[in-house]
Amino acid sequence: MTTVDAFAAIADPNRRKLLEMLRDGPRSVNELAAGLTVSRPAVSQHLKALLDAGMVTVEAKGTKRLYAAGGPGLMRLNLWLDQFWSQ
Repeated sequence: MTTVDAFAAIADPNRRKLLEMLRDGPRSVNELAAGLTVSRPAVSQHLKALLDAGMVTVEAKGTKRLYAAGGPGLMRLNLWLDQFWSQ
């Protein structure tokens, strides 16, 4: 697994939208693609970037792969941002 900088991962507006959609709970690629104006393969590529950055998790459920927001990349991003509110 490649580690991608969290800020680079969320630089793309489609990836930010995916994270917002995943905030409500796990979803499949098809469910996520229905809410975006990009193709299903593009959604898969964006999810891979978020997965590589540790910002989403994936779980196999039967024939589906369900993605959810969470992981160490989000925690690192949160900790970095929190330093500006703790001063």
